[in-house]
Amino acid sequence: MKMKTALSVVAAAAVALFAQATFAQDAASAPKSRADVKAEAKANKTPAGEAGQAPAKMPKSDKTKADRKAETAEAKKAHELAPAGETAGEKATTGTEKVSKSDKAKARAERKAETARLRKEGKLAPAGEVTNEKK
Repeated sequence: MKMKTALSVVAAAAVALFAQATFAQDAASAPKSRADVKAEAKANKTPAGEAGQAPAKMPKSDKTKADRKAETAEAKKAHELAPAGETAGEKATTGTEKVSKSDKAKARAERKAETARLRKEGKLAPAGEVTNEKK
């Protein structure tokens, strides 16, 4: 009988501890009035986007549009303007340059001769393999 009594006392103590924690949570999370929720939201309001990180403002130019246009015109006359586009500094190809058939045939003949020479010397890579050897 003593064991049953001891177990029931332990169970009652555990229930009392858990019940106290449950009641404490209910008191803290009591429903708020509409006015309280609105006031809390207004106090914690953040701007839309990057959570309050405003973009850095660029300083305004002290030149007028006419000054900038005049500067650009002078640079253009002196050939100091950089080429426009993503390929600035590289030779831009429009794809409209035509290669004559004789140039194509010559290039093909050169490739075929090079391949034949390498085959005779035994330096061709086996089919399907890639070599890192540069000329």
